Amino acid sequence: MKNVVLLVDVQNVYYTTRQTYGRNFDYNAFWSRATADRQVVKAIAYATERGDQKQREFQNILRAIGFEVKLKNFIQRSDGSAKGDWDVGITIDAMEYAAAADVVVLVSGDGDFDLLVNKLVEKGKVVEVYGVPKLTAASLINAASVFIPIENGLLLG
Repeated sequence: MKNVVLLVDVQNVYYTTRQTYGRNFDYNAFWSRATADRQVVKAIAYATERGDQKQREFQNILRAIGFEVKLKNFIQRSDGSAKGDWDVGITIDAMEYAAAADVVVLVSGDGDFDLLVNKLVEKGKVVEVYGVPKLTAASLINAASVFIPIENGLLLG
């Protein structure tokens, strides 16, 4: 049985599935697929904290599935832009937990992760990237050992 680490960029998957399909990502279906015949070393969902009740309920669902939920405060700038990304945190955790894993699963379409994925592959790790095909950076798809498109079987509704 292979050891697996799951790292989910919650904001990225939320916005890309909503924009492309008008639907939400199915975390239960993902968990079943990504962990089949594998031992979970670590599973982390990275999200932003906005302080509303619905979001807290969603975070509790993620915890019930098996994820550790890491939160970063959502920052709304005076110019209307927002900040709350987890790129550095995901990268640090990936490098740390990959040592105990055969497979690293990253759920994100963010091309900034191509360097991380390349480094993990260099170190002999299998890296599966789940992303919405038309909104996942080509560099990330090309860096991955396996690219798994987020489509109907991984969507709610």
